[in-house]
Amino acid sequence: MSADPGSVPNVLVVEDEMVLRMRAVDIVEDAGFHPVEAVNADEAISILESRSDISLLFTDIQMPGSIDGLKLAHAVHERWPSIKIILVSGQVKPSDAERPENSRFFGKPLGVEQMIAELQKMVGAGALRIVPGPTDWPADQALRAPAAADSAPHHAQDAVLSAENDSLRLLLEQAGIDAQALLIQAGIDAEQRQAADKLQKLILGELHHRVKNTLAMVSAIASQSFRAAPSIEHGQKAMEGRLTALGRAHDLLMQVSWADASLTHTLSSATEPYDGQGDRRFHFNGPDIRITSAAVIALAMTVNELCTNTTKFGALSVPAGRVEITWTIDELKQRLRLVWMERGGPAVEPPTRRSFGTRMMESLGQQLTGRVQLAYEPGGFIYSLDVPLGSVAVLPEAILLR
Repeated sequence: MSADPGSVPNVLVVEDEMVLRMRAVDIVEDAGFHPVEAVNADEAISILESRSDISLLFTDIQMPGSIDGLKLAHAVHERWPSIKIILVSGQVKPSDAERPENSRFFGKPLGVEQMIAELQKMVGAGALRIVPGPTDWPADQALRAPAAADSAPHHAQDAVLSAENDSLRLLLEQAGIDAQALLIQAGIDAEQRQAADKLQKLILGELHHRVKNTLAMVSAIASQSFRAAPSIEHGQKAMEGRLTALGRAHDLLMQVSWADASLTHTLSSATEPYDGQGDRRFHFNGPDIRITSAAVIALAMTVNELCTNTTKFGALSVPAGRVEITWTIDELKQRLRLVWMERGGPAVEPPTRRSFGTRMMESLGQQLTGRVQLAYEPGGFIYSLDVPLGSVAVLPEAILLR
């Protein structure tokens, strides 16, 4: 970035989904502003109470924690009336009366150019500019290119996603009509039909929310992958790998009805496509626990980046290399510590610049209210994650699987 962050307006981005938060940060930067990140409303309030230089609140509505994004917006408007507010959601659409005065609402997936224009209209022209820089850690070399190359893929992907969204909406409406006809044909009485209607609306509402959220996730992954790719081929390969990782995470969650999943199975599923045939090069060691669906997706996406890096430039780029993934649980402090350690590979060097892969690894710690450390040791790269057990494990049990 060219410009001192202190010289441009700050925008507080509040989003619990890791990839979507990273995409929102990019939109804010492309608009010319400096992003400040928070994963929930509680963290956002803490940030606002500790500083007085936030010009705009950019928040998702559906978030875990004590209050959602809409309540956060009202609290901010009441305590800091000068801060402008943008609300986004893939599920609900609050009316003008439900939103704080002069706030704006946008549905997911977000239209990039529209959001940039709206941010600049509400805050100002902005001052940050993306400039070419040196390449990052080896696997991230496929993720850097001039920002100008980003505009064409944006137009194409926005058009495709818009068409898919319209098609899915029509399919959901048709599903409702077909369900009504089947109930009538089955001779279900009015009271039973009313109960079935309520259940149907609940299921369709949840399905619609998941579809919208997935479309937003796909849009964010596509944008991140093409944003700085040196060529369309590099961007396409990066996007395909990330979408495949997202698909594997969804497959795993479908097996347990989107309730919770095993930590061991999550790691095994994420690393399996990168393992050698007949000779496992990933070694796991740790007690198994049930983890939340949000943690499954975040971990799967992060491990995919780690796998991509190690197979291209790390330990698994040579036949003798291996990766050890270990995790322990501190019962007294109720914390989970996970370590990815590469051995037997070529010497590694620290990156010269943060990029999408590095950002994703670091963002996982923020999403889970923990800490991430990246160590570029001569003997191999080490990634460590230290988080509260309650941020990743299914509660109240958090039971070890025996």
